[in-house]
Amino acid sequence: MAQSFSRRTFYLVLADIVVITTAVLEALVLRLDYAGARSYLTEDDGWVRIIPIVFIGMIALYFYDLYDFVIISDRRELMLRAVQALGAAWLALALVYYFVPFLEIGRGTAVYTIAFSLVLLLCLRASIHFLLGHPEIGEKVLIVGNGQLAVDTAKAITRRVDAGYRIAGFISSDFQNVKRRLPSARNLGSLDDMEMVVEREKINSIVINAQELNGSFPAEALLRMRLAGGVTVEEFPSFFERVTARIHLGMFHPSWVIFSHHVPNTQFKTIFREAFYRLLAFVGLILSLPIAAVTAVLIKLESNGPVLYSQERVGRHGRRIKVIKFRSMKVDAEKDGNAVWAKKNDSRVTRIGKIIRTIRVDEIPQFWSILKGDMSFIGPRPERPQFVAMLAKEIPFYEHRHLVQPGLTGWAQIKYPYGSSIEDARRKLEYDLYYVKNQTIFLDVVILFETIKTILFGRGAR
Repeated sequence: MAQSFSRRTFYLVLADIVVITTAVLEALVLRLDYAGARSYLTEDDGWVRIIPIVFIGMIALYFYDLYDFVIISDRRELMLRAVQALGAAWLALALVYYFVPFLEIGRGTAVYTIAFSLVLLLCLRASIHFLLGHPEIGEKVLIVGNGQLAVDTAKAITRRVDAGYRIAGFISSDFQNVKRRLPSARNLGSLDDMEMVVEREKINSIVINAQELNGSFPAEALLRMRLAGGVTVEEFPSFFERVTARIHLGMFHPSWVIFSHHVPNTQFKTIFREAFYRLLAFVGLILSLPIAAVTAVLIKLESNGPVLYSQERVGRHGRRIKVIKFRSMKVDAEKDGNAVWAKKNDSRVTRIGKIIRTIRVDEIPQFWSILKGDMSFIGPRPERPQFVAMLAKEIPFYEHRHLVQPGLTGWAQIKYPYGSSIEDARRKLEYDLYYVKNQTIFLDVVILFETIKTILFGRGAR
């Protein structure tokens, strides 16, 4: 969960609450002067009127990815999204004021609030970008290991500057191998020099591949540094998982999962979760009936053939299930009977099909699969048996994704674009395994909100 809602994200949320509140107060002072603003807040319930502004503003910032530290690092994209987010917040507030006039703060004050918010939010994120990019700020990491896994760990740190880690260098018995794959790598010494290197480089974290070291594992040195405090020691798989929110298949060892710290789902949690998602599916089915009726008519008007189609998919523990969707492809899309991955700009997709895929309306009939208990709301997407048979041969641990109920949406769906190759399936499996290992109600809530965002902006559909 480190990537989805880190401590620094929490602090940024708190800072934004302060920023938007400050912007409203500045706007009130500018419009009413200090005495007038004070009177407005204390005597006219002004504090109550600030609450919806902050709440809607925060939601807009979230939906426009302004808590994504990758977006924060791109100034042009940051400016564009900040303007869009505040514009959307203004429209939403106008709607609120129409129905609840009491909450309105005045047009002039609202305009000043937007202007001040934009400036303060941009300044805050520019400061964060500077601090996160500063080479002297953040935890210094020493990587102990050789080969591709060490390089992949280093690249994960480099891609996630916002995670707050800086690579100090490597201790490797085959450093030339590392250097070939990562030209910027620094050799800091040997295992015998580890304690001296940690002190000299002011190392905060040691990330180590214990599997490679075997008999040369520096247990005594690591134990001394760990007990002395100030230095954390972590194995590759755990560190990589925490930084990337996925499980690297090359680092995946059954013993690591078995002995890792994880709070198991109790029977009560499982029953509550399934009951809640079935209720949610029932409500979704009822609310989506008008949309479903219009969709059915449009599909029928565009082309001959059935409105719905069903496919056999692989569910929990390998059980075959039927998944029903609105037909979005031509009737003869797979006339030879062979399963084919959907491609970008797939010629088999109809005009109406492209629209309903983009806004995910084609998935509405799957609410029925959730009600039946074949699927859950959250989980790895169920795959077709032909693809499962092929991918299980090509990708290790692929069938472990079937240990949980498949879902309408999942961690892989929000973290990785639509896949149409074995390599895509491999990467999505890494996210699926992360979910299988770490599934919690909080993670499910994150996935639900991210899915709503994905649907609203039409991302990832084919």
